[in-house]
Amino acid sequence: MRSFLKTTILLGALTGLLMLIGGVLGGHNGVVMAFVFAAVMNFVSYWFSDKIVLRAYNAQPLDPSSAPEIYGIVTELAQSAKIPTPRLYLIDTDTPNAFATGRNPRHAAVAVTRGIMRICNRDELKGVLGHELSHVINRDILTSSIAATLAGAIMMIASFLRWGAIFGLGGRDDDRGGFLELIVMAILAPIAASLIQLAISRTREYQADASGAALTHHPLSLASALRKLEAANERIPMDAGPATAHLFIVNPLSAEGLTRLFSTHPPIEERIRRLERMAGQAAS
Repeated sequence: MRSFLKTTILLGALTGLLMLIGGVLGGHNGVVMAFVFAAVMNFVSYWFSDKIVLRAYNAQPLDPSSAPEIYGIVTELAQSAKIPTPRLYLIDTDTPNAFATGRNPRHAAVAVTRGIMRICNRDELKGVLGHELSHVINRDILTSSIAATLAGAIMMIASFLRWGAIFGLGGRDDDRGGFLELIVMAILAPIAASLIQLAISRTREYQADASGAALTHHPLSLASALRKLEAANERIPMDAGPATAHLFIVNPLSAEGLTRLFSTHPPIEERIRRLERMAGQAAS
């Protein structure tokens, strides 16, 4: 509930930022057009998200005979969660990672890399797959699509503002103050939208950790898997695109120093700390 409230507040902040830019721009038609365009683009992405991302990573279908352990775990967890068993796919890379996609539990898919099947034991795999099924159960693809729509509209309008400033189309006033207002908004609005969108992504990762640990009843198994995956991804970086990096259970992209501020994933240390606290509370 706490995570849901935080996500709602962050989505509200994105909506408020969009309305603020509309006020600066002085014309609601441009705001509506940008929002509709972004909504259409992200609706297509949401509706076909599973096909798009699976094709991007050349994921191949897994069947029970080729991966009986993975299939058994996913089937068991899906039955516990009372959702249809998602389709399973394999990404042929030694980098250990996994992601879930699909617009709802009836159209869900879970992809695992060959590397994660090699380095994780059964309990750790169960922790990872519980996390991924939680993304499906929590409708996180829908949440991220809404956030992407709002952020995309904000970035498009900010681009209009920059061009307006270049050609002297001051916001509500044709004076120097209006020109500066356009410049400041055009620069700061996309940064703020990106940070809010990333905060939503990190919030959903924390929630999937908690929900997945509750589903498997073993928070420490997921914590152990996260340690292994983080270390392995540093040694064997994955060839992943920034547009899909947020889907993976651990960030496949480098996030050192200042770039951590713009990471789609919360720090592994904090995720592990929260899981260990869950385990301690369950034991007490």
